[in-house]
Amino acid sequence: MDIHSKPIQERIDWLINHATTHSESYSTPGSWLARTRYLSEHPTAIAVMKCMDGRINIPIATNTPQGIIQPFRNLGGIFNLGWPHLGEVLASYVQNVVSDGRRVLNLITYHYSKGDPQRGCAGFNYDTEAAKAHTYQIKRQVEEVFGPDHETVYPIVCGFETDDDALILHGSTGEQLNTADLSLSDKDTLLPRLEALFPDMSAQMRQDLLPLVAGNLDHVFEARQMQRELDLVHREWMICVGRGFDFLHTPNLALIIGPYSPNLSDPIDKAAGIIESNMQAGRIPDDGFLLLASVPYHDVGVDRARAEVKSNFLCNFAADRIRTSHPELSRKMTVKTAVLNWHSRRLEILSKS
Repeated sequence: MDIHSKPIQERIDWLINHATTHSESYSTPGSWLARTRYLSEHPTAIAVMKCMDGRINIPIATNTPQGIIQPFRNLGGIFNLGWPHLGEVLASYVQNVVSDGRRVLNLITYHYSKGDPQRGCAGFNYDTEAAKAHTYQIKRQVEEVFGPDHETVYPIVCGFETDDDALILHGSTGEQLNTADLSLSDKDTLLPRLEALFPDMSAQMRQDLLPLVAGNLDHVFEARQMQRELDLVHREWMICVGRGFDFLHTPNLALIIGPYSPNLSDPIDKAAGIIESNMQAGRIPDDGFLLLASVPYHDVGVDRARAEVKSNFLCNFAADRIRTSHPELSRKMTVKTAVLNWHSRRLEILSKS
């Protein structure tokens, strides 16, 4: 079903049902066992820093089960580990992983379109070299915080080409691996290619990176068999602020803004501009869009109450900013706040408008 063309209320109803279905699927015994088995076979944790662009969907592009990859999203994939909240969240994530005796692969991504620069990253004004330079800056910060030896946290600069959904891994040797340049028959050569790209990476990390690269190779082949013109451009009709949006694993639904930057106004303004452009270009109906804030919680009581307060703050902040920066668009805005039960991935709507 082409949900993008439906009236706004039908899209919102579909979204809530989709979130419920995702939670039910995520919580089944079979899904839990599958994740447990996957993590037993591939214990390295995978964290991905990526753009809020709805086309950048790494679990889908790598055929990775939901709940394995930990996303960090922001406008243009722009991050700074000096940001207080980002630094705390990332450090806490790494410490939790390491306390279980595991390592972390940190994919730091930029994106572009080989067919048209204007389908590239709006956060960097479609300047791919600037976006790439920024990812290397983040990589240096990760090494500064977690150590340059890469024994526990291994940062990888990774391009994402949105026409083919292809990964471009930038090796520590300066070489690159672009899955779009490979054929399915090259699968048997992936492990030695990764060894050449990352000679200082532990054998276990390479084994755990391998299924992502192999999955992306399959996905690129599948994507080339489909008519994907509309998926190549922005068609998002939601702005999501906060965390806990793993259920949005359908491309081009949402622009997701993580609560990391001390200046949230800029990504909110850019996201509103993209939604407005989508309406003006006829890529989505102009009858409305959804602003959704979500904050995950682990425990009932204080933790859930704190998540509610934070979600309400993020929602009010974003809504007020959109009313200021895009007053005409704001009249078409439906606002919802939610919290997410992290254990079941159940989205709990707190308010309706």
